[in-house]
Amino acid sequence: MKQFEQMEASLLFCPKCKEATPVRKRLLLVLSEGEKFDYVCSHCGTVSGDKVERSAPNQLTPSRF
Repeated sequence: MKQFEQMEASLLFCPKCKEATPVRKRLLLVLSEGEKFDYVCSHCGTVSGDKVERSAPNQLTPSRF
């Protein structure tokens, strides 16, 4: 089922707020196997989780030449 290949978190438990809070997705690193994102609490800015989105194997990356 293609619709469930990528899930996005909208609420995660924040260790500082001690409750489930809305989160923002922030790009942390660009890796060879994909991009790493942090999920940050919208209330206090604490990192509540992370995710690595893997690049598709047949996806071409543009060259800068």
